Amino acid sequence: MSFYRRRSSGGRSLGGGRIIIALVIAAISLITYFSTRVQNPITGETQHINITVDQEVVLGLEAAPELAQQFGGLDPDPQAQDLVDTVGQRIVSQSPAGRSEYEFDFHLLADDQTVNAFALPGGQVFITAALFDRLQNEEQLAGVLAHEVGHVIGRHSAEQIARQQLTEGLTGAAVIAAYDPDNPSSAQRAQMAVLAAQLINMRYGREDEIESDFFGVCFLNDAGYDPAVMEGVMRILAEASGGQAPPEFFSTHPNPENRIENIRWAMDNLQECP
Repeated sequence: MSFYRRRSSGGRSLGGGRIIIALVIAAISLITYFSTRVQNPITGETQHINITVDQEVVLGLEAAPELAQQFGGLDPDPQAQDLVDTVGQRIVSQSPAGRSEYEFDFHLLADDQTVNAFALPGGQVFITAALFDRLQNEEQLAGVLAHEVGHVIGRHSAEQIARQQLTEGLTGAAVIAAYDPDNPSSAQRAQMAVLAAQLINMRYGREDEIESDFFGVCFLNDAGYDPAVMEGVMRILAEASGGQAPPEFFSTHPNPENRIENIRWAMDNLQECP
């Protein structure tokens, strides 16, 4: 019996050590995240970001060539590329985006299968030929590019980097606290901690999309385009998905139908624009 008591005491000691380590990791992650607060000069929003604007620009420039190659490189049609450049720069120059420190550059990618548009941190904006060819007019192109400019101005990539570092720290702490090598069921608890962190990041991803839709409406209005074209863009995206999009709960993007409601709200509240 004395041997059993010594083993049990040792197990409790090891478990207590795991808890202490987990708490330290969690505390460091939280302090690091919440101590980095900056005010966005364009939106006025206070954000948790741990990289500078210059670092965002460098990250975007370094990632742009490799990312472009993943989508077949740049589209060879110079007229189409010129249109993307002209519309993109019009949005920037006639909206608050022009007051930012970012040097925007707009790229038309050759991929004619993937319907997509995205922005890297620092002002590198991309649209695939597959999406470009589905658009019906310049105004819809402006809607797509204005949304992506919104991601850059909202510093969403920089926020995502900080949130990812936070969730990695908290997830690591949760896994250490939950996992017990002598208890096989603890592995499932550790996996649940990882899944919870992923779902939290998805929720923030949807919020970023909604905010970019709002900024897109604002920037379209500033550039002299009708913000209502965003509704048409959402319908094109819905049609392109062919009804195969995952449920919104499991997606980083809100359903296009739900985004239309937010776009209409934005058009009714242009006084809230940056």
